[in-house]
Amino acid sequence: MISSQVIQSSIDELKAITKVDLCVVSDTGSVVASTFRDENLSSQMIVSFASSPADSQVIGKQHLLKVYDEGEMAYIVIAQGFGEDVYMIGKIAVSQIQNLIVAYKERFDRNNFFQNLLLDNMLLVDIYNRAKQLHVEAEASRAVYIIEAKADGDTALTELLKSFFTTQTGDYITAVDEKNVILVKALEADDDYDSLYRTANMIVDMINTELMVNVKVAYGTIVTSLKDVSKSYKEAKMALEVGKIFYAEKCIVAYHTLGIGRLIYQLPVNLCKIFIEEIFGEGQLPDLDEETLTTVNKFFENNLNVSETSRQLFVHRNTLVYRIEKLQKSTGLDVRVFDDALTFKIALMVVNYMKYLETCSN
Repeated sequence: MISSQVIQSSIDELKAITKVDLCVVSDTGSVVASTFRDENLSSQMIVSFASSPADSQVIGKQHLLKVYDEGEMAYIVIAQGFGEDVYMIGKIAVSQIQNLIVAYKERFDRNNFFQNLLLDNMLLVDIYNRAKQLHVEAEASRAVYIIEAKADGDTALTELLKSFFTTQTGDYITAVDEKNVILVKALEADDDYDSLYRTANMIVDMINTELMVNVKVAYGTIVTSLKDVSKSYKEAKMALEVGKIFYAEKCIVAYHTLGIGRLIYQLPVNLCKIFIEEIFGEGQLPDLDEETLTTVNKFFENNLNVSETSRQLFVHRNTLVYRIEKLQKSTGLDVRVFDDALTFKIALMVVNYMKYLETCSN
């Protein structure tokens, strides 16, 4: 139902234009919004009018009119004053409130539609029928973003996003749980994955600046049909989960850039254990200190270039070589060799995945 603040704002504007006092009450006589003091309103008069078959009634200087919602009375509008002009202004107020009811119901229905669409709870024929009823374009390029904030149920985050991404531009903001806000983003014909990344970066910067909240943003691939929006949502959801495991330092994760992480995420845990045992024997991957992990990750970032890695780490080349050889002794893998580097990189990711699964099961 419409909030009393919205109704109050509506009748305040009407009074400012027409100078006619208005009051909106429920069928039980309780005041929802009013532009005048309501001590003289008779609850008995209102209840009596509500139960009568008449759509309007004049009692003294009060014009009573009913507001309907799909044939059921929702409100009673009272226009105070004498003459036909007052009655006409009361009718305008009724029309305005009825339009507000339709708009709010459509907004709620559209939100419900996108929630069911994302969760794959609709038949194909129902998707296109409901889309036509709600004036949602069926064939258009879209991508789904998931925005996860630290605080659960942060309404300020949702409102901020709604102020930037509006239904007028074809964008829709919704949620299917308490942790994440979902943006179904309408795209232009020339938008590509660079455009998607820029949008994600803008969202992160905007929320960080306006709300001083750190968020993680994940997004799926571009789809061109409404029926495929759920596919993009599932991809974004996977990107969010995979990002937490393998790319925890990143605040933006795209499904199409997940690479090896996506493959490992889909492996059963028993295969992961077999893989680790085959590489390191019966033992597990040795515990590596922070210095060693930082060194090897920087080494990978620089494409196994010893000179560039030592420069970025501000260490002597011989010091870097010593650390690499120390790692070779503990693991049996020489990360200066491409095959060993690839094996070690995958092993690290598999171990992180197994740790994640253990954390989830506890």
